[in-house]
Amino acid sequence: MSFVRGRRSLAGVASPVKERYNEAKPMTAFNVVLGILGLALLMVVHETGHLLAARAFGMRVIRFSIGFGPALFRHQAKGSETVYQIALIPFLAYVQIAGMNPFEEVDPEDKGSYANASLVGRISAIFAGPLANYLFASVLFFAALMVGGEHVPTTTVETVEGAAKAAQMKAGDTIVSIDGTKVQGWEHMRGIIVKNPNKRLTFEIERGKERMNLPITPQLKDGEGRIGITPKHKVVPMSVKDAAVRSAILPVRVVEQLVIGLARIITLKEKPDFRGPVGIVKDTSRAAEKSWGDYLSWLGILSAYLGGFNLLPIPALDGGRLMFLTYEAVTRRKPNARVEAHVHALGLLMLLALIAVVSVFDIKGN
Repeated sequence: MSFVRGRRSLAGVASPVKERYNEAKPMTAFNVVLGILGLALLMVVHETGHLLAARAFGMRVIRFSIGFGPALFRHQAKGSETVYQIALIPFLAYVQIAGMNPFEEVDPEDKGSYANASLVGRISAIFAGPLANYLFASVLFFAALMVGGEHVPTTTVETVEGAAKAAQMKAGDTIVSIDGTKVQGWEHMRGIIVKNPNKRLTFEIERGKERMNLPITPQLKDGEGRIGITPKHKVVPMSVKDAAVRSAILPVRVVEQLVIGLARIITLKEKPDFRGPVGIVKDTSRAAEKSWGDYLSWLGILSAYLGGFNLLPIPALDGGRLMFLTYEAVTRRKPNARVEAHVHALGLLMLLALIAVVSVFDIKGN
């Protein structure tokens, strides 16, 4: 479950990224547990999507597992074909559908087998996992907005570094105008800064009862002008209607940032910032330390992010399986099942290796 963490925050909802917790208190055991449970919840939602879609198309689900390896807990309801378990290695989760393993013998008459299901059914079973995460993100964002309100960035500065610090700007300063243009809000101000890298701008600021002008030259970074400030946020209560509308939009923005971030990494415009399960749990725990609103909104960001990430055309991910199903839809013939299995096995090994390496750095960075 490694992913590339975006560097841009989501305006309008609490975004507990790493920078917001540089001065956070040490994580308590309770918040670490909340971090683990939050990540586990997202995995359960994802696999439940696969399970429900598979059953809807008549496929037989043999196992629903949280984690890999030997089972620590098992349950099979009377009359049910599915074994639910929690396994020893808590990374990732999976749903075992009859007939998905190309190395097992499949009865051509077995209507409950994935191998005998319709193309639409197989695509739906694979796509349902990421879709479940995406839809659940809206639920989490809605809960976050109702519990914690809308976090609106102001033009008052919270942290200062880089060019702004060199120009003697201080935390608590309020930016009034830039080059004589009155600042209408944080996004308006940010838009002026990012479009003017390496150009000297005059910032009129309010510090207590004083007003002063500070010349600052935005530095070019990741293709944008930046001066090194972050905003203070104010919390604005939201109505149910407004929260519902915003919670439907935010998952779109998360996925959009994922795509933009990956494009920037591929084109070498931005360095990747990977997170494995350990790092994700740490970030989630820090969000829980902050507030329930931050915790729920961070889980919403993660849920949408995981939904989008799993659709990438990478072997072992749902997007990799959909790639082979798309080939079948276009060519009207199934790909060699054993070749596909080997490709996914190789992808899984590479993914697990990446998770292991990233987790080591996550632990060292604790």
